[in-house]
Parts: sequence; structure tokens; C-alpha cells
Amino acid sequence: MRTIRTFPSCYGGLTPIRNPKPLLADFPEWVEPIRETNRFEAPILVDDPDADLLVRAWRFSYNARGIIEMPNKLRSKDTAIIMVHPWGIDDGQGWNTPEPAGVADFCTPQKNHLAAKHTRSVINPFLKSLRGKVSLVLFSLPGMEDPIRKKLYRSFKGSPTEIERREGAEELKTRLRSFGYRGDPLPGSLKLSSDKPIADYFKQFPGLDSGDKYDPKGFWELPIPVTTDIDVDPVDVVIYDGEGYPALKNFLQVNGIRHVLLTGYATDMCYARTCAGYENLSKDFNVFLVGDATLATFPAAATPRFTTSAHISFASLNQLVTQISWIEYKGSAKVLPVRSGK
Repeated sequence: MRTIRTFPSCYGGLTPIRNPKPLLADFPEWVEPIRETNRFEAPILVDDPDADLLVRAWRFSYNARGIIEMPNKLRSKDTAIIMVHPWGIDDGQGWNTPEPAGVADFCTPQKNHLAAKHTRSVINPFLKSLRGKVSLVLFSLPGMEDPIRKKLYRSFKGSPTEIERREGAEELKTRLRSFGYRGDPLPGSLKLSSDKPIADYFKQFPGLDSGDKYDPKGFWELPIPVTTDIDVDPVDVVIYDGEGYPALKNFLQVNGIRHVLLTGYATDMCYARTCAGYENLSKDFNVFLVGDATLATFPAAATPRFTTSAHISFASLNQLVTQISWIEYKGSAKVLPVRSGK
């Protein structure tokens, strides 16, 4: 039964936190720790009966003049982990950044390899620690379910057999490795007018162009796989962006999901605004952004730590942020059956 309770949001209901430690400080290689000094403790927000998953979280309020932290008690059986866009790019499966000037994912092979290290060292261990404890682990990918990925991954519509998975892996390898990953080179010259040379310059030579010029035609229609840096379990579910948010919402609700721990890429783009991004999910579910299990794109920088911190901080105006070390499972694992969204 849905009940309404009063939650204090004014200073009378907030307790100042003295000498607070930095937030998101467990993985400083990936996320610059947040050192806002005005910090307050609020009462518990999510308080499920029979809760077995503790999730401390925070948000920022300009009006409250600082960060507000709060404990939450969740039922793991009502909880899903979603990883946004774990693209298998430059990871040996065959889907490669086009040369000499193509862009995909974090937009250069060097940056893709750096992000892959984060996937291996931070997100994959986190998923493994809660798989079989939370109700669902899901990954979102671009496009629609296609014949190859239908054989590789569980989806809203069904689950492949082990034989089908092996067949799909071979078909994926053949399809991806037979594609020509050669695009056009950078322009050798530009035509600039005397009155608007800067506008002309960027119109002809933008900082990010993922069209057919540099990413050859057909590149974005290839079956993008889940990265090999994730140990995908047969019970994990793949979300296809092309099926739309209503299908995802229905699937989660059919499976009793009320809470989402959101991980993945990129904090400033897909993590916020694609099918499984927090702008959609937070309308219908209790969403916690796992702030050290995401990376923002990082143009003109050798590290994503500062851009990630900045975009997570901005998101915290209207989202709750947690971190891996603040998520604690207290129950006994029971794997629940996955129901179709149909």
C-alpha cells in the first residue's frame, strides 16, 4: 500500500556534518573527489520494509547552501543495476574505431582503452559483487535487437541457449571483422571568408564529426556488442535503445523493480539522455547514480577525473548520488526469475 510521510527539508531537519571527508574519493584516478565543505545529514529517505541493501546517497542544493546526505534502506529484490552503453569498441571483438580520423565511444582508441581499464577495475567487480543479490543486471546498447545479438544476449523478449550464444559469437566476429574501417582523412585545406573565418573554420572542421565522412557508411548499423571488459552472465539482460523507454519501463515494472543503481558511460551524454539514462528512469524509479562507476567524456584532457566530477556534481542538483563503498548488501542471495515485459 502506498503511504505518504513527512520528510524534513529545512534546516531544522538537517544536521551539519562536522569535518566531512571528501566524496567519491575511493578512485581518484577516475573521479576527482568532491570537497564541498557545507554538508548536512538528513533522515532516511527510502525506507523499505525487510530492507537488505543499504545505500547512502547525497545531493546538492543551492538553496540549502550545501550537500545533503541521507541513508536509504532498499529491498534488493526490488533493485536493478543498469550499465549504460558498455560498448565493445577496440576490445578485440572486431568493432574498431575507424581510421585515420573516425570517432566512437570516448572518440579515440587511446581514450577508449583508458575507459576500458575503468570498466575492468571498477564497474565489473561492482557488478560481480551484487549479481545474484539484486533482482536484475542490465546493459543498454544502441539500435534494435538484431539476429546476431538476439543469439548473444538475453533481452526483453527471451533468452538464447548456450548453442545459440556460441553461434552468435562466431557470427558477430565474422560480421565485425569483415567491415572496412577506413574513412576519409582530415581535410587538406579549408575555404575561409574574410569576415567570418572562425565560423567557416568550425563549420568545415568541427571537433566531433561521427558522420559518414570519417566513420564509413554502415559503421553505426553494425551489431555493437557488450565490451569484453564485462563478465556478462547469461541471466543479464540487454536493453536496446531503439525499443524506447516505455518498453524498458514496462519490463522493469513487470519484474517488480522500484530502485535502480545506475552505472556506465558517458556521464555527460548517454548516461543522462539515452533510453536507460537517468533523465528517463528518475521519472518512474528511485534512481541512484553510482558516481565512481561512470566516466564523462574528456576532450582536451588526459584524464576523465575532472569532467566526471563536474558532471556528477551538476546532476546532483536533481539526482541522488552514491558510490560503490556506500552500497552494502546485508541479505542472503536469492536469484529471482526474469519475467518478460510482454
